[in-house]
Amino acid sequence: MTMADSWVAGVASSIVAYLAGGIPFGLILVRMMTGTDVRAKGSGNIGATNVMRTTGKLAGILTLLLDGAKGWLAVYLAWRLTAGNVAWMSVAAAAVIGGHAFSPYLKFTGGKGVATFTGAFLFLTPATLGVLVILFVAAVYYQRFISFGSVFCALVFPLGVWLIQRPGLSVMLAAIVSSALVIYKHRGNIERLLAGTENKFYWSSRKA
Repeated sequence: MTMADSWVAGVASSIVAYLAGGIPFGLILVRMMTGTDVRAKGSGNIGATNVMRTTGKLAGILTLLLDGAKGWLAVYLAWRLTAGNVAWMSVAAAAVIGGHAFSPYLKFTGGKGVATFTGAFLFLTPATLGVLVILFVAAVYYQRFISFGSVFCALVFPLGVWLIQRPGLSVMLAAIVSSALVIYKHRGNIERLLAGTENKFYWSSRKA
């Protein structure tokens, strides 16, 4: 692959990643299942947590899986198109998360990017992502706040990538930018956590 071909493939994979990231699976699933707009329910977010709270476990799990899958597939496509160029794979990871957070199909609004972040970095930095998932589950189990687990893991992720995998500059930049984006999209949750008004997460309807 020539340098020109590599650039064309890289730019193409980045554009596809952004456009794929913008697909609002939560919104689509809730509309298909109930005929309603999930943005008018609960927190108004299109992500899996709000979908699960307002529409049910099946819709929430499907949203989680589909949002995660688009992150993984975006980086996989970049890997295939650019012959494993890590720099372009890193751009695709950030682009797909950016697409989810600022969807071109929703007037550049969107979700908070956690599931898509997970899918993208499952491909790009699998060892670190595995540790992050354990930290997330532990944080949510003890604190009962999905948002707390998400923000905490986004904060420590870049450091974890550096300590565990010692990647190149492109991967580190993707980790920092993507983590910052997730934290930015959680700014309302952070305010509610500090105020003590954030909703706790319970898998069952019984809050005990």
